[in-house]
Amino acid sequence: MRNFDWALVQSFLAVASEGSFSAAGRHLAISQPTIGRQIAELERQLGAPLFQRENRGHRLTDAGAELMTHAKAMQAAAAQMSLAAMGQTQVLSGTVRITASLVVSHYLLPPIIAAIRAAEPEIELELNPSDVTDNLLFHEADIAVRMYRPTQLDVITRKVGAQKFGLFATKGYLDKHGRPDTVEGLFGLDVLGYDRSQLMIEGMRAMGIPADRSNFSIRCDNQTVYIEMLKSGCGIGVAAENIALACPELERIMPGLQIPELPIWLTAHEALRSAPRIRRVYDLLAAGLHDVAGV
Repeated sequence: MRNFDWALVQSFLAVASEGSFSAAGRHLAISQPTIGRQIAELERQLGAPLFQRENRGHRLTDAGAELMTHAKAMQAAAAQMSLAAMGQTQVLSGTVRITASLVVSHYLLPPIIAAIRAAEPEIELELNPSDVTDNLLFHEADIAVRMYRPTQLDVITRKVGAQKFGLFATKGYLDKHGRPDTVEGLFGLDVLGYDRSQLMIEGMRAMGIPADRSNFSIRCDNQTVYIEMLKSGCGIGVAAENIALACPELERIMPGLQIPELPIWLTAHEALRSAPRIRRVYDLLAAGLHDVAGV
């Protein structure tokens, strides 16, 4: 295949990942007919059909499935080339994309981002609040804030703090229902838990507390909504200290209950770490997060 066009492989990977020409077009920000033409051209060059049309989209043929390994290798190589080139940029300007969980993005990062903008007005910042792990290799984010140590290859990490937790409820709720000082008393009231996530149940069991789903009268996995429900007087729940203590309507109970901390890790691809704008934002993020949740 002479004069091979990498865009054809990008479209192939997008259709394989998204499941249809229309979804792939939205993912790549190009039209569905363009996707169709590129797939047809790739099939013509390879001499084999790559997708089979189904009622709900497109499924890989055997030839398409065999091509996936090679296409992903090309994608990884292209990503590495892009990262290496960006890492050589020595200008303290441009765009830096940050990703963090919904609750960290909502409650902790806004003042830190404001401070970064004040310090470096030539750097544009993009914040992607998401509880889905973004892939730094494929440039879905330049810097990630994580509550666990990433294991992805070719990334650098720095532990910048530890998130501490406590039990909180509104003063109005506690005035009405009482302030429990034992786990048994706690579970006699409305306790907010998670829905599909097992993290809270597993954490309590690790602390020797025999908790199960029935102990939580209100359940929600979205951390930001969870905190807003706490602030609205829905019951008692676990919340990050640095967030809950900043809410005047919330009161801490059972401060002697030792809830395990979560480490806060800052992560970037090692090639991007050498780019001045990435390095500068990385360092300012690390300082800001240390101030709000330092170790």
